Amino acid sequence: MPLSREAYPKQFLALQGDGGSMLQETARRLDGLSAQIARGQPLVVCNNAHRFLAAQQLQDAGFAAAQLVLEPVGRNTAPALTLAALAAPADGVLLAMPADHVVGDVQRLHAALAAAWPLACEGAMVTFGVVPDRPETGYGYIRKGAALAGGGGYAIDSFAEKPGLERAQAYLAGGEHLWNSGMFMVRADLWLKALGLLQPAMLAACQAAVQGASRDLDFIRPAEAAFAACPADSIDYAVMEHLPGRADLGMPACVVPLDARWSDLGSWDALWEVLPHDAEGNAAAGQTLAVDTRASLLFSQSRLVATVGVQDLVVVETPDAVLVADKRCTQDVKKVVELLRTQGRGEAGSHRKVHRPWGWYDSIDAGERFQVKRIVVRPGASLSLQMHHHRAEHWVVVRGVAQVTRGDETFLLNENESTFIPVGRTHRLTNPGKLALEMIEVQSGSYLGEDDIVRFEDSYGRTTPGG
Repeated sequence: MPLSREAYPKQFLALQGDGGSMLQETARRLDGLSAQIARGQPLVVCNNAHRFLAAQQLQDAGFAAAQLVLEPVGRNTAPALTLAALAAPADGVLLAMPADHVVGDVQRLHAALAAAWPLACEGAMVTFGVVPDRPETGYGYIRKGAALAGGGGYAIDSFAEKPGLERAQAYLAGGEHLWNSGMFMVRADLWLKALGLLQPAMLAACQAAVQGASRDLDFIRPAEAAFAACPADSIDYAVMEHLPGRADLGMPACVVPLDARWSDLGSWDALWEVLPHDAEGNAAAGQTLAVDTRASLLFSQSRLVATVGVQDLVVVETPDAVLVADKRCTQDVKKVVELLRTQGRGEAGSHRKVHRPWGWYDSIDAGERFQVKRIVVRPGASLSLQMHHHRAEHWVVVRGVAQVTRGDETFLLNENESTFIPVGRTHRLTNPGKLALEMIEVQSGSYLGEDDIVRFEDSYGRTTPGG
């Protein structure tokens, strides 16, 4: 909050300036890796609600053939990895990479992956332990055991939960502990075997969900009821932490050190750490102006953000919300989100700018009986054939060409032309051109909610409200 929302989580944000989103950067992170290790397109497990957003971002990043497995409900990382293992070739080696990490030195990441590869091929479950550079209390730790032959990694002695400051300082000084990165490499068949022995109910639920899966467009949809019955747990708790004491499972637990300027962007102070700093220790993005400001993060999306005489602050501006926080308290932003949910405010769920499979819209203004939206439709995309019971719509084309269906009519609108959609009239908007279509929509009527929609045809298989 305020950049990350339920409908647009941080994995889809470009938090490091002009680069791609975190999902896109994660997929690109394997560019240049040995073809023996990185084969084919990525397999992405994501929430069903984010399917079109994920698919579009992957296509834009050059991964149009990526497989997307859609979770009908969230069940943590162990079931997600199980869905991937069931969708992958049985003897395939899976590299599980969360899409909310930052890696500053990709070459060192590639070196760690190359070291992990033979270990995983031989039957180990490998995790990557980040070499700590400070006594961090926000991460779990891994204690290294004996060095493995070949010098690529270590057996895992034990895992440790997030420590207090004194213990974290001792871990740093001792040199035997690494941060738990949450990245894993393991053969698909061995993961399924270990899961069946340690978490048989989880495996059975995932298998039932995949056996009952359906496919539409480029999506694999596990059966909802079966997956909803799956126990929720993390990869660490479900399997990884059991392995050091279970030689009978035949899958040793190994850790490969990773020293690649890694960060888990779990809070705004973590983002401040990875962004470039000015001479006063400030990190900034967007329209910002810092006067007598030190060690602060300034992030602007739509307006100028100016600070004077402050230190250790996080200021984040979006078109519909502004966050101001002490940099030491950014983990508590979740309390703001909970308050928003309790109060029933829409800011907890979505931005003013809402992404759809055909493009996006931005609610520019609204009053008691009107609403104004800026709508952008991707080339070749189309909204559903639909009708509204309580509102009329006025459309003005600003850029591009619109093909309009209104009742029995179909006609084109060019730039600076407009049309009117009466209450109760079926209609559809299509972009037949090769450039983005941009238009202004003025809605008027007694009720303007997104749920006032009846769909007759939809290219994207949607039954829920929203264009």
